[in-house]
Amino acid sequence: QVQLVESGGGLVQPGGSLRLSCLVSDITFSIYAMGWYRQTPGKERELVAGIFSNGNTNYADSVKGRFTISRDNAKKTVYLQMNSLKLEDTAVYYCNGRIGSRTYWGQGTQVTVSS
Repeated sequence: QVQLVESGGGLVQPGGSLRLSCLVSDITFSIYAMGWYRQTPGKERELVAGIFSNGNTNYADSVKGRFTISRDNAKKTVYLQMNSLKLEDTAVYYCNGRIGSRTYWGQGTQVTVSS
């Protein structure tokens, strides 16, 4: 069973930065399409950023210019650099990996933006 393990969440003040990491246990990580999603109570999980195996990326409008997704295939890890954080970025952030018809999720990491 493929495992995705997130880390890097926490409490940060508005305007601050955090970097999330997601380590994938599959040695074929380089061909995965990876993404970061977030969810708040009472709302559906939403895509924050995605990165394909060829390095192409896409972002939600709400985070463009502030967040950057990247991947290190040698480390089997995908990152989400979050800058200029806002109160509304508070959520549980989930790592997602897709390969063929299979989709995998991490357990989630809490990001809280508060003064």
